[in-house]
Amino acid sequence: MIYRYVMSAQIPISRLTDNTKKRFFSVEFFPPKTEEAATSMMKAAEEIQKLDPAFVTITYGAGGTTRLRTLDYATRLKDEFGFQVMPHLTCVGHSKNEICKLLEDLSSRGFCNIMALRGDPPKGEKNFTPHPDGFHYANELVEFIKSDFPEFSLGVAGYPDKHPEASTIEADINNLAKKIQAGGDFVTTQLFYDNSVFHSFITKCRAHGITEPIIPGILPILSLAQINRFCEMSGSSLPENLIQRLKAAEDDKQVDVGVEWAFEQTKDLMNVTHGVHLYVLNRSSSTIKLVKKLRDAAIL
Repeated sequence: MIYRYVMSAQIPISRLTDNTKKRFFSVEFFPPKTEEAATSMMKAAEEIQKLDPAFVTITYGAGGTTRLRTLDYATRLKDEFGFQVMPHLTCVGHSKNEICKLLEDLSSRGFCNIMALRGDPPKGEKNFTPHPDGFHYANELVEFIKSDFPEFSLGVAGYPDKHPEASTIEADINNLAKKIQAGGDFVTTQLFYDNSVFHSFITKCRAHGITEPIIPGILPILSLAQINRFCEMSGSSLPENLIQRLKAAEDDKQVDVGVEWAFEQTKDLMNVTHGVHLYVLNRSSSTIKLVKKLRDAAIL
């Protein structure tokens, strides 16, 4: 497959999420591990490019295991497709000096946006252990970047269903506020399927003094088995009526249930936000169906 180089200047994503009236969507990719997976991801990127997302993100991997692939594929998404790209960067396994070098590399490659995260422990480990000369929390990473690399626009993560390690939702929102106070420009949330949970989350965030844009994260379901695994990892919950819809659908129709649920979620969410972040799992078909459906209904 031949890709056309369409390099474009990167702009701070905070400009795209500053509560303007223009509605938008963004998507998340993850670095492929094999050549076959790489071909599939790049094909999906080619199809998603036609939908003109506001920006794309690319994940970092538990324990920073995909660091080099994240940098390489972030560069390809930027240079070959002209996307506004926000690479993820985590604290896991890195000293402050290593993170500084990574930031210098990102800057030299033309990036000006980062999703700043604490990160998940390496595979097989349950608890996060910071590098002896690293950062314990995401707010420390945010503060470091803003101090030494102020040109970067920073996204931070929020958890409508509460971070699995947080004692309460109030404690979790307090941690989110620390990330914003340290210099986070906007919030992108973990996936969720009950919009009432998001509405409660955003109300509590505003009451806590968080005024920055909060972008809801949406994952169109591919199958009940798949989403049960994701919810177990993320701490999110599935509404009973969604479970019943998925159980009633034949295996090859569960995708359609997922697209319809994501459509209804987004239609409602656009009353309180101007954009959604789609977890596309390096695939394009559900994203194409969902975005077309939203645009046909004049929601996007």
